[in-house]
Amino acid sequence: MKKHLVRNDFPPVFDAGSRILILGSLPSEASRAAGFYYMNPRNRFWAMLSTLLGEDYVRMSIAEKRAALLSQGIALSDVILSCEIHRSADASIENVTHTDVHAILRESGVKRIFLNGNKAYELFKRHFPDLIEMATPLPSTSPANARSSLSDLTREWGKAILPFLRQRYSI
Repeated sequence: MKKHLVRNDFPPVFDAGSRILILGSLPSEASRAAGFYYMNPRNRFWAMLSTLLGEDYVRMSIAEKRAALLSQGIALSDVILSCEIHRSADASIENVTHTDVHAILRESGVKRIFLNGNKAYELFKRHFPDLIEMATPLPSTSPANARSSLSDLTREWGKAILPFLRQRYSI
C-alpha cells in the first residue's frame, strides 16, 4: 500500500462570531481537489447541515457555503494539517502534523468543538489533550460510515450542535 504526503492547503473557516468548531480528520481526495471541506458528493455533511439549519448547503458554491457557515456561527477545519495516507483511507494515516486549533480558538468565539467521526476524535485526543473537555465526538458523515443513515446523523448532530448555536442569539 503506497502512501503519499498529503497537505490540507485550504484555510479553516472561522471568524470572531463562530460559536462551534467542527473538525474532521483530513479532507478526502475529492475535497482536496475542490479546495474545500466535504466535497465528496457521497459525504452526507452538507445534506445533514441543510436539514438541520434550513439552508441548501448542497447546492451552494464554496463561497456561499463559507458565508452561510459563518452566518450560523460555525467554524470548520480538520485535525490534520498534513500526513502520509493511502488515498482517503483514515486507517492508513501516519506522521501527522496537526492544525493549530489553539489559534482558531484564540481568534474566534468558539465555545465547543465537535469531531466528525472516530478518527478525528482519536487524533484530537492525542494532539489536544488540554482541550478534551471542550470536545464532543459525533458519528462520521463519511460514506464509509454505512451504519448511520442521513436521518440518524441529522438527529445525533442536531442534539449536539443546535443548543450551542442557539446560544449565539441569546440576550
